[in-house]
Amino acid sequence: MPRLVVGISGASGAIYGIRLLKALKPLPVETHLVISRAAELTIAYETDLKIPEVRALADATYAIGDLGAPIASGSFPTLGMVIAPCSIKTMGEIATGVTSNLLSRAADVTLKERRRLVLALRETPLHTGHLRSLLALSEMGAVVAPPVPAFYARPESIEAMVDHTVGRLADLFGLDTGGVRRWQGPPPGRRRRPMED
Repeated sequence: MPRLVVGISGASGAIYGIRLLKALKPLPVETHLVISRAAELTIAYETDLKIPEVRALADATYAIGDLGAPIASGSFPTLGMVIAPCSIKTMGEIATGVTSNLLSRAADVTLKERRRLVLALRETPLHTGHLRSLLALSEMGAVVAPPVPAFYARPESIEAMVDHTVGRLADLFGLDTGGVRRWQGPPPGRRRRPMED
């Protein structure tokens, strides 16, 4: 069974990582989870879940300081890694290659092995230093995928917006969660207007 590494950093939006794990549960993919210490605090602030409940959503979990974990080695095959949400601190460590914990180390390994790394960056506005780091990451092969709502899907709740974003993150690994309302063109009866230059 293919493996996917999921990281949850301390940025606001812990629900993205949690909902991603829930969406992947019924799919034929083995999830390997690492949660930063700051993420543990964010999960407590933003959700009613306890950390053991979040860990139970994954097939395998690792402590943030466990640099001997399988996901810290390129010899451990995976589809890649998604960090949802991705904090600026984590992004900065990955961009420089100076890793301080298993979360950023696993991401660094993903890049060096030329596997797909997806970063659901949760920060706004961005200053020039952030943008330079993001450009460096993109040049290294990372996919920067901020959790931006798709209003064409006409979400009726925050949960629907989160599920759509989570589905789009999974799409980047060829995994269909069933949570994405695919664009099929304008609704019937709506006239298409010619494009203007």
